[in-house]
Amino acid sequence: VLPSPDGPAPSVSITEIRQYLRAQDIPFHDGYSCLHTPSLFVGDRGDQPLSANAPFTLFIDKTTGSFLCTATLAEGTWQDFQANVEMRLRGISPIPPARSEEMEEEMRQAREDARCIWERALPLWELLDEKETKETKALFGISQVTNATLKRFGVRYLRTARSLVFPWFSPQDATLKGLKLVRVEKNGGTITYVEETLPRFDSYRNLFGLPLIGRRDTELVLTGWELDALALHQAAGVASLALPRGASYLPPTLLPYLEQFKRITLWLGEDLRSWEAAKLFARKLSLKRCSLVRPGNLQPRPLEALNQGLNVTKILRSALLASHKSIVSFRQLREEVFGELVNTEQVSGVRWTRFPELNKLLKGHRKGELTIFTGPTGSGKTTFISEYALDLCMQGVCTLWGSFEINNVRLAKIMLTQFAGRRLEDQLELYDEWADRFEELPLYFMTFHGQQNIKTVIDTMQHAVYMYDITHVVVDNLQFMMGHEHLSVDR
Repeated sequence: VLPSPDGPAPSVSITEIRQYLRAQDIPFHDGYSCLHTPSLFVGDRGDQPLSANAPFTLFIDKTTGSFLCTATLAEGTWQDFQANVEMRLRGISPIPPARSEEMEEEMRQAREDARCIWERALPLWELLDEKETKETKALFGISQVTNATLKRFGVRYLRTARSLVFPWFSPQDATLKGLKLVRVEKNGGTITYVEETLPRFDSYRNLFGLPLIGRRDTELVLTGWELDALALHQAAGVASLALPRGASYLPPTLLPYLEQFKRITLWLGEDLRSWEAAKLFARKLSLKRCSLVRPGNLQPRPLEALNQGLNVTKILRSALLASHKSIVSFRQLREEVFGELVNTEQVSGVRWTRFPELNKLLKGHRKGELTIFTGPTGSGKTTFISEYALDLCMQGVCTLWGSFEINNVRLAKIMLTQFAGRRLEDQLELYDEWADRFEELPLYFMTFHGQQNIKTVIDTMQHAVYMYDITHVVVDNLQFMMGHEHLSVDR
């Protein structure tokens, strides 16, 4: 089943949330991305008002109203929160919203699989001999990373899969909740890192390094890769965390864990896509506490900086404040303009791998641009656009499809066939293997069909952008979305 956005965001504003909390005598204080309150799911139950002395472990997202209790991991929508408050008032113990049995079973199975892999994996310094350790470290470019750093972060090596193993420990009780496996693939002169997560990426909510964060830590460096978090800690001694999906995605469910930090520096990578993502994530995290490390020759990603012997602390000090005033001088823009001149290839956007001619016309996919494809019925618009979107999606561009003309099952079938590059109806035994790989793509579908209210569609898009960091939206097609009777009106 393909993940789809959970419908439009419940229309609740931050003002309504605050008014409701005050009306129910629930103490709260304002955080950066969330409101903090005592948890409904901890301590004395019943109709007693929540005490302001209790730890504020429940976080309510200011944008969506969704909540997460970091003490019990109970989470749910704003409506779930209100339902639990009502239950409490009636003297009934609040019950965290349950996940489906199927989902619970999948998570349990993933944890079990992770535990088996974890037990088979070895710390890097316990390999057969020093030669194997050296070769393995060189393969991953971590020759400069010390065994003490690897040990502190709990990194292991799975010999059978030639993969580094990064654990996901629960911040509460340090139990193993999942793993990320990273292996190196060499293709000619290029090296690519292939990642696999347990549980699957849409349930993988890890902030690598979180159990090592102290309660008093107020400054953090947020990276896009686990090895960068290691390099930062070793080179600059700073608190550092890595996002589960790198620069492509910051799940809102992780925001509560980042609330304690007064200053967050985003150093996500060394290309312009990482820079764009950093600006996007800074808005989610609250601009006033974020600084960004701009990619450049003397400011590569943290692991590269460590390997080149650069002064990592100095690079961190040169980070730019994310919040900017409404008026700037050229002096403040000077570095950005230089960056655009140096990286002309990257500035032109994410290039298609399958359509070199299209790269000549459009230069690449750039955020904030609108491209319209026209053609008569049956000329292949949908078939082409699904191939065009898939190309970007496979490169990590988070994509949202609004298919108003053909239903999602048929669209997914077209895209899966294009993804596999074969007729799966003739080779059904391969279906699960390809479907599993397809499910890993950052691809979401709106559940609308036929004519729709524009406002509902826009609300759903905005919700998806916040929840899944969507940077590419496909609408197929405009006519169906508008309905035929409005064709004379310029909408």
